[in-house]
Amino acid sequence: MSVTSLSFPYGESICWYSPDELDRLPDGALADWLLASGSLTARLRAHCSQFEVRVLGEAMLPGLPGEPQLPHTWVREVLLILDGTPWVFARTLVPEALLTRCGDELTALGDRPLGELLFSSNLFTPGRIEIAGFHSCGTLARLAESLGQNVHGRLWGRRRYFEREGDELIVSEIFLPAAMDYILGPQ
Repeated sequence: MSVTSLSFPYGESICWYSPDELDRLPDGALADWLLASGSLTARLRAHCSQFEVRVLGEAMLPGLPGEPQLPHTWVREVLLILDGTPWVFARTLVPEALLTRCGDELTALGDRPLGELLFSSNLFTPGRIEIAGFHSCGTLARLAESLGQNVHGRLWGRRRYFEREGDELIVSEIFLPAAMDYILGPQ
């Protein structure tokens, strides 16, 4: 699995919506994955025998259009890999004020999943979920293709907010084609 032809950051501008604002919410299993209130990391682990986090990059960067435009934001992008197959592209945004208070907890994660930190302590309060369904012809489609996955329809994702001491950390999780194929089953 090679992503060397691309470079960090991989995220792209996405329009996120409250589930109440969408004209058509996906049915069945996909809606269940998008709107689940628990840890996506824990749910993914339950569907594989080997779970891996591959860090694509992390740095102080400006937000993309559609993201909070803070002067300094720490961005972390990873792939969540199940049994050798990338399922999820995740992009985390941490405002500088929050990074100052709990920097090592976040910046020293390495290949450990952020979800374990967010859901294993009382320091972060899970908040609202937004979802997006979009046709990607940008960096996420090229990332999926570099991983041997063809984007043949809409990509879906969710964005979750986590509050700590008045600041919000944001985690966006995009289901890659391999995950979509599994979730939606044979078509």
